[in-house]
Amino acid sequence: MEFDDKIPIYYQIKQYLYQEIITDRLKSGDQLPAVRQLAADLTVNVNTVQRALTELIQEGVLETKRGRGNFVTNDMKVLIDMKKRVIATELDRLYHQLSELNLSDEEMKDAFAAYVDEQEVKHDN
Repeated sequence: MEFDDKIPIYYQIKQYLYQEIITDRLKSGDQLPAVRQLAADLTVNVNTVQRALTELIQEGVLETKRGRGNFVTNDMKVLIDMKKRVIATELDRLYHQLSELNLSDEEMKDAFAAYVDEQEVKHDN
């Protein structure tokens, strides 16, 4: 994983784990690797990984089972809410980037609709 120097690493790790869960590479009920293993895999400090995991536990996305480790929650409502938050964050980022290009809301909608249509054509071929 390559990190962006402008964004805190623990936050990027959270985003990475969100992505792993949303794309089902980590499924509800799955156990995460140990903190030290995650830190080694991501080549970051153990404390940085622990901070990301602590926030995910506080959000209810992960559950700690004493002596066994951290697991993705089985609470589908929590996972659906997490996915909605991630989507909203991405849309917010896109909206602000397009706003900076002086696009009106209508131009943004048209541009996005055209882009989605192009992607459908690409995937159909």
